[in-house]
Amino acid sequence: MMSRGGPGAMNSQTRSTSFSTSVPQIPNQRARRPSVSSRFSYAVSIAEQGEAQTAQGVAAQHQIEEELAQIKRYEDFTTIDWVQDAAREQLRRKARRKRNAGLWDAGRFDWRHRIRESYDAAQGWIVVTIIGAAIGVNAAFLNIITEWLADIKLGHCKTAFYLNENFCCWGEDNGCDDWQEWTRFSPVNYLIYILYAILFACTSATLVRSYAPYAAGSGISEIKCIIAGFVMKGFLGFWTLVIKSLALPLAIGSGLSVGKEGPSVHYAVCTGNVISRLFAKYRRNASKTREILSACAAAGVAVAFGSPIGGVLFSLEEMSSYFPLKTMWRSYFCALVATAVLSAMNPFRTGQLVMFQVHYDRSWHFFEILFFILLGIFGGLYGAFVMKWNLRVQAFRKKYLTNYAILEATLLAAATAIVCYPNSFLRIDMTESMEILFLECEGAEDYHGLCERDHRFRNVVSLLLATVIRIFFVIISYGCKVPAGIFVPSMAIGASFGRSVGIIVQALHEANPQSPFFAACLPDVPCITPGTYAFLGAAAALSGIMHITVSVVVIMFELTGALTYILPTMIVVGVTKAVSELFGKGGIADRMIWFSGFPFLDNKEDHNLGVPVSHAMIKDVTSIPTHGMTLQQIEALLAKDNYQGFPIVEDEHSKILAGYIGRTELRYAVDRAKRERTLSPQAKCTFAPPPSADITTPGLARMDSFNTIGFAEPSTNASASSSSSSSTSNFINFSRYVDTTPVSAHPRLPLETVMELFRKIGPRVILIEYHGKLMGLVTVKDCLKYQFKVEAMEEDANNGQHSGHGQGNGAEQQSNISNDERLWELMQRVAAWVSDKVSIASGERIRLRDSLDLPRETLAGGAGARVDSGTIRTVRSQGGGREAQILDGTEDEDEDGVELENRQTYPHGSTSR
Repeated sequence: MMSRGGPGAMNSQTRSTSFSTSVPQIPNQRARRPSVSSRFSYAVSIAEQGEAQTAQGVAAQHQIEEELAQIKRYEDFTTIDWVQDAAREQLRRKARRKRNAGLWDAGRFDWRHRIRESYDAAQGWIVVTIIGAAIGVNAAFLNIITEWLADIKLGHCKTAFYLNENFCCWGEDNGCDDWQEWTRFSPVNYLIYILYAILFACTSATLVRSYAPYAAGSGISEIKCIIAGFVMKGFLGFWTLVIKSLALPLAIGSGLSVGKEGPSVHYAVCTGNVISRLFAKYRRNASKTREILSACAAAGVAVAFGSPIGGVLFSLEEMSSYFPLKTMWRSYFCALVATAVLSAMNPFRTGQLVMFQVHYDRSWHFFEILFFILLGIFGGLYGAFVMKWNLRVQAFRKKYLTNYAILEATLLAAATAIVCYPNSFLRIDMTESMEILFLECEGAEDYHGLCERDHRFRNVVSLLLATVIRIFFVIISYGCKVPAGIFVPSMAIGASFGRSVGIIVQALHEANPQSPFFAACLPDVPCITPGTYAFLGAAAALSGIMHITVSVVVIMFELTGALTYILPTMIVVGVTKAVSELFGKGGIADRMIWFSGFPFLDNKEDHNLGVPVSHAMIKDVTSIPTHGMTLQQIEALLAKDNYQGFPIVEDEHSKILAGYIGRTELRYAVDRAKRERTLSPQAKCTFAPPPSADITTPGLARMDSFNTIGFAEPSTNASASSSSSSSTSNFINFSRYVDTTPVSAHPRLPLETVMELFRKIGPRVILIEYHGKLMGLVTVKDCLKYQFKVEAMEEDANNGQHSGHGQGNGAEQQSNISNDERLWELMQRVAAWVSDKVSIASGERIRLRDSLDLPRETLAGGAGARVDSGTIRTVRSQGGGREAQILDGTEDEDEDGVELENRQTYPHGSTSR
């Protein structure tokens, strides 16, 4: 059953630059099968042939489709075949139109049916409205809780303990008597601040680890893959929504250098998935669900930034690989409803949707463009630096710290609190810090002398220190096992750097007011507004870390409402984009997709591999002949768990392609046949329609095969069923489960075109055929494997040229591994020393060494006690070798639920190699 054919014998043939879909053949026929434009025509063909089916056959077909959809919904780490999903949706619409036409002709289409049809047509808008309202309510409560948790570390309100500082001192600019610190002794307040940070972080990490591991992190990378068709069971589930909503305020309140904007997208999409599952229309159809998820991503960004249009553009630019006009309207409406509900609840009682929303009434000058360009350069360098080192930290975390998720988050919170408390700009919440840094000095609160001329040098030093310290903690904190985003931390870093630049420019102007450089400034009018530099620095850092442009400009415009600052924002974001592209394409979300090994083809990448698909395809393919295999052989094939699907060929000698059957469909067909009657293990299985079927109508042959021998209809009388069972117990017809028009391509079709097919129409597998003969198959994973292989070879060659030999990249990777092992050894030694001191001080009553599972012998080897989290494969990354592996759909989930290790690498219909 192994086909080892290749394209070597095809040199004399003309290369085909189009793909085709396979049509069934009469047995023993050798002629090349005709082709059609795409498999979407198959859906129409099926619907047209459905008119000739009996009512019983239609009902049975619907039942089988429902049961298969139910099974596939629980298949984890697999990809959705969008072509099959589109075909099923076409069938559903055709059947509904036929049913309505029949009712109309019979005179039974009354007002009840009209209401039902109207409800079905408006169901999408109803669902989007409910989801948007739920997202807005959730966002309002999370804002209120987060602000209270952030303030409770510093003090409390004497009149009402549940009020944060703003509500306690309503109308006051610089605090009030009702809000007081915990004690009058600063070191005790410092200690209380640290203890609260530890408590919040530990609680958040415990909730995530114990109840919903998928609630950790940002979730944007995974949601991009899910919208593209990758199935991750439980990632958008109810418990993930609950734990994300509970643990997110705790993580933000702990002071960790993480934000809530990325997790806002995750809980918004979770909300949409949970609510849409209550409606059968979305429960059955993956493409409909994809529309809802894209709309929810837009609503999540809208409530996070108070920017509904920016949310829609973010979903278009960053999240969705497929974004038709209807999805855009749904996204716009969902973001509108969510933002309106949030505005109605008014969580800050200021009319603002987010705390750092500001308004500028002064314009800018053209000489400031020079400093705006400086901010753009900073944003690009910041993004490249953080992404490179954060991936190194992520690799170290996955390799050594998987079993210490709660301890890691707790220690990070403690370290952050200890280091950040002395700095007045790091001590407060990041959103509050941005609110202060964005404001103009005139008529606004003067936080710690930020607007005073005498304190400029101190403030510049403090802001630059805050920038450096925050960058360090973002690198080591993003990715820990708590709900963690990177939007707001990046904006806070950009704001602190931008404000320091603005203060310096303001000081230069005041020192040289008559300089020609400042000739555009009017006398007796403030010329430089440092708050606008903070605002533009935040935009630069956000664009640099996410590699998004248009949506950042619109988000920033909606935050300020200042039309005059659109041009400076565009300049800053454009410079940031140009600098970022010098260090590689793709933002932090894209890098995390590659790092995690998800099978995702980014539509923003331009591929120029210059090879035919035959270079990337799998040639050793296990296929199933249309006739001759026994039930025992089929079950043995299914028991191996090495295949996601099987090409159907006429016979093993000719390899003439007849169709394709997925593993799920075949498993279901076997189980259904065994339920309906007793079958012999030697029963012959056929995967071809009967010879009398009209080969020009593959849909009819496939649908009518339901009524052939092998499946007894519920409407068949008892005697007929008995006769059929007794006479055909050794024959089973599986032809109705065979996809007779799989997407296929010529072996010489360029690999870039095949990758475009995967992106545009979304098949799970593309079969490679030559003159009707099966030559191999290719999946998204195979394309990515070949792409990474080529890129790794190019990088090795470049490193070899720069270093004078071909081992530059390998030596760098080996050096990184040695450094990681030395760092892990140092961490183990420190942990062992601390645990021993605690044990001695407590009289052996507290033994941290046992709870931390530390080795009792001297830790000389370092790596000897490391956590073995499985083998991973090296894939090229920005700034060195990055460890990853492409998920294939047969992976097992470990006990943590997030780290997807020990992955098998079995392709569709191929053997493990």
